[in-house]
Amino acid sequence: MLTVALSLCLLFFAPQGASAATAIVPPVVKAAAGEATAIDSAVEQYLSKLPSDFRAIRSVPALKSLLASGNVLLIDVRTPAEYRAGHIAGAINRPLNDLGRHVAEISPEQEVVLYCSSGFRSAMGVMALQLEGRHQVKGFAPSIESWKAAGEPVVTTEGA
Repeated sequence: MLTVALSLCLLFFAPQGASAATAIVPPVVKAAAGEATAIDSAVEQYLSKLPSDFRAIRSVPALKSLLASGNVLLIDVRTPAEYRAGHIAGAINRPLNDLGRHVAEISPEQEVVLYCSSGFRSAMGVMALQLEGRHQVKGFAPSIESWKAAGEPVVTTEGA
C-alpha cells in the first residue's frame, strides 16, 4: 500500500518533467480565466484551519528540542549518497523509494520525524506513512539545508 501511495504522490504532485528529488511545489489547478476553482478554494479553506505545526516541525530549535527528548525516530529519506555526504546525528537512512519496505520497523505509537533536502520527499513520506497508520509522524519542513545554515553539525560517512 505504501508503494501505491508514494506512486500516487509522485504522479499528482511532481511537476511535469520533474523527478521527486527536484520537485518542490505541487501544481495548482486554476480556472481558464486564472481564477481559483471551487476545489482550490475548498482546499485553501481546509488548510487555513490546520494548526501551523500540523504534521510538520517548522524550525531548527523545535527539532532540536524534540530530539533532546530522546524519544524520536529521525529518518533521513534522501538517497544513500546524500545521507553519507552529511546527515543529522542519530538519523537513520530510509530513502523515500525504499520506505515501504521498512514500515514494519516503525511502531504506530512511535514519534517519527522525516527530513530530506527540500521538504518535498519528507512530505510525501509523511503522507504515505499516515496512510499506513503511522500517525505520530511529522516532517522537518526546513530540511537539512536549514539545519546546516543554522550552524548545526552534520555527520559524514566514508564513501560519500
